[in-house]
Amino acid sequence: MNFMEKIERQKQLDRLHEEIRTTEHCPLCPDRTNAVPGEGPIDARLFMIGEAPGAEEDKAGRPFVGRAGMLLNKALAEAGFDREKIFITNAVKCRPPQNRKPKASEVLACKPFLDRQLELVQPEWICTLGTVSTHLFLEGALTKIHGKDYLVDYNGRKYRVFPTFHPAAVFRVPALKEELRKDFKKLRERIA
Repeated sequence: MNFMEKIERQKQLDRLHEEIRTTEHCPLCPDRTNAVPGEGPIDARLFMIGEAPGAEEDKAGRPFVGRAGMLLNKALAEAGFDREKIFITNAVKCRPPQNRKPKASEVLACKPFLDRQLELVQPEWICTLGTVSTHLFLEGALTKIHGKDYLVDYNGRKYRVFPTFHPAAVFRVPALKEELRKDFKKLRERIA
């Protein structure tokens, strides 16, 4: 992508993120402190999608800044990734009450925003964190399909999709910590 195209796409992404911050598009909007559009470079090769913002993300308006975010940062760094070079967002842009899993209707309400982000960033790789984001692209139990990459045609564009566990799952099932670390190392090898 040339310099002018990069600037234009960044402007479009900034406008989209402002729309996400101000929309009243879904039932979660009235109870949010901040919508969490996502963040990262417009030319990121890797695009990570979590499930939904938590309490800390709702306060900050940024993805993965709480406990799960700290674990994510550590796992990414151990695998040799630079978070600043990754575009990170969630399937749902507002926090569900009590951090519950997003409902299908909430995911559907935010899907046009996610689709537009993917269209603008044009990543080569998508890493899904947890079942909600994984099931946007792939079927099957996450325990069976994680740690592998799949060529997926999504909205007329081909992506390499690499599903893994959501960092927050590690707090409920500590054995997943090692799986998450292994998956990120595999992802790093595949991208390299």
